[in-house]
Amino acid sequence: MTFQNKKLRNELKFYLHIHEYLSLRAKTSAMLELDRHSLSESGYSIRSLYFDGMHAHSLHDKNDGIFSREKYRIRVYNGSKDVINLERKNKYGIYVNKESAPLTLRQYEEILKGEYDSLRGTGYPLIDEFHRALAYRNFRPSAITDYEREAYIYGPGNVRITFDKRLAAGVNTTDVFSDSLILEEVLPVEETVLEVKYDEYLPTQIQQLVEVNQFVRSAISKFVICKEAGMLHFKE
Repeated sequence: MTFQNKKLRNELKFYLHIHEYLSLRAKTSAMLELDRHSLSESGYSIRSLYFDGMHAHSLHDKNDGIFSREKYRIRVYNGSKDVINLERKNKYGIYVNKESAPLTLRQYEEILKGEYDSLRGTGYPLIDEFHRALAYRNFRPSAITDYEREAYIYGPGNVRITFDKRLAAGVNTTDVFSDSLILEEVLPVEETVLEVKYDEYLPTQIQQLVEVNQFVRSAISKFVICKEAGMLHFKE
């Protein structure tokens, strides 16, 4: 499905108790292959810096259930500076679309300083739009999320099943590479977030594997959870 020339995907999210996670993980790992980015059976770590406007519209749009909304984030993996991605996640009702473009370490560091000239003329439309969001819409660093992702893939339907564990918020800085970054876990230790993403259809084999109807679907936003946790430390 496409909307405004963007390819849309379905995204289902659920909270799992540790016993549900272990049971589903055993079945999933026996049937599907790990995502190629995985460092081990536990997966890989993801840390993201989210941006928001001066009126925190990304936060409020999510909480208010606005049909069409966007979130900009800079994402890194396993603490490495080698791959730094700018991403924009677009949400249209129950459907999502994700766009991505590479950033250099220099660009990242300049963004944190409030300097945006290096974002001009990169040839990436997403970076051009991000530059305008920073320069003219007053977008600023807003929240850090950090978690461990265990991801499995299935070709038909372009399915990804992910288990996101140990979700934590950065509470003292907006630099994802800072040696002094303090991370505060924001979910109970026994809680895991299950996400099921797919294109036009969810194959019968995956429906039988996951049995999504046995879980309660939730409108989970890691950004909102971590932003609200950070607000307890940064009074706004």
